[in-house]
Amino acid sequence: MTPALPRTGRGRLLLVLALATVVTVFTATVPLLRDWFDLRVYHGSIDSWVHHGGRIYDYRVPGTPYGFTYPPFAAVVMLPMALLDLRTAVAAALLLNLAALAVTLRLLAGPAWRRHGWYGWALTVCLLALFEPLRDTVSFGQVNLLLLALVLTDATLLATGRARWAGIGIGLAAAIKLTPALFIGLLLVAARWRAAAVATAVALGATAVAACADLGASHFYWTEALWDTDRVGRLGYVSNQSLQGILARLGEPDRALWAAAVVPALAVWALRARRAVDAGDWTAAFALTGLAACLVSPVTWVHHLVWLLPSFAVLIRSGHLRIAGTLYAVLCTSVVWLWFDDASGVDGFLGSNTYAWITLGLLLCLPAGQLRPGRRTGSRSTSTTTVAPSPVAPAISPASVQPAPGSSGTAAAAAGVCSEGLGEGRQASSEPTASTRPPALNPQSSSDRASS
Repeated sequence: MTPALPRTGRGRLLLVLALATVVTVFTATVPLLRDWFDLRVYHGSIDSWVHHGGRIYDYRVPGTPYGFTYPPFAAVVMLPMALLDLRTAVAAALLLNLAALAVTLRLLAGPAWRRHGWYGWALTVCLLALFEPLRDTVSFGQVNLLLLALVLTDATLLATGRARWAGIGIGLAAAIKLTPALFIGLLLVAARWRAAAVATAVALGATAVAACADLGASHFYWTEALWDTDRVGRLGYVSNQSLQGILARLGEPDRALWAAAVVPALAVWALRARRAVDAGDWTAAFALTGLAACLVSPVTWVHHLVWLLPSFAVLIRSGHLRIAGTLYAVLCTSVVWLWFDDASGVDGFLGSNTYAWITLGLLLCLPAGQLRPGRRTGSRSTSTTTVAPSPVAPAISPASVQPAPGSSGTAAAAAGVCSEGLGEGRQASSEPTASTRPPALNPQSSSDRASS
């Protein structure tokens, strides 16, 4: 029988403090932090470019072979770093990531976000702090959460009938990092031509701005650096939880074989995403696109898997709390690092790719396109004036309410935060942190990969 959650303010405060203590101890002792490695790449590259006349892609973090790997527009966006020392840049990155997380949760929670109060949000933050991709994103000083917030902004616009402004966030995200470009593909699959054109124009315009800022860097990136995956890191490294990573750990890094795996994955994505859009379920469509992007990218480090967060929101709003809780718990364990040294054998094949199997399973089975009768979001026309429901789901239960029997305690309480409106009124239905090895033995920040 599931233990009852505290109903009094004092009991809730004690529970939150206890969970916060456990989370703090866990993050301080179990997963080793990544020493802001990717942020040091960004800061060093910008400092060299602005203050020392260096070239963006020539900089290397001292003692490592790794440097800047993003499109040139990312460097333009990061130019304010030139005014900061590294410590200040770390503080700014932490604040930006926290702000992006807040925006992401707000977008996923929908209009009823206030009803959950401090208690529900405190439980949610405690649970999220254990999520390995999120821990890695923060401790590397990565940009994944910022890009996710940009993309989800467009999901909200599309779901609420404000498609006139949709595409800007996706375009900016795609100009900063290539992975979000698949969301332009989603707009094309959904026949949202205006939004797709806006996203494409914004991405191309941003790329042109970067070319004006540094034509040589742009030429080098698009003609050489983009095609050199060795700049990012070793494909077979256990942190690479993509289809290419699976093949590389099998000793089959052949590009043709990878393409043969990517094609059916994209076909499944296009079919399921189109069905979700046809049902007006933009949250599921965006969640499926994030899953597909992680699978088909040649390199998907564990911290890239923050793109799975919308999928958990879809599972929660569909009533699949146990599945969501189980998968989420696995993604908090750093289990793939058990095969850091040796991923051979059946156990290595299954265990070292655990996160990739979760991503693939969600792509195949994520509930999508199951709207309540009469709750269908507007037509495909981008000019519709009907206000569609929020891109978050109907509440399963507010965090402040006693969970029903069979729910999962504090997880069920926190689940209410993201259940409000995740989707449009659905039926209930770099190398990562968290390695348990010392930095010298698990040198994501020294010898296995660059910023990505």
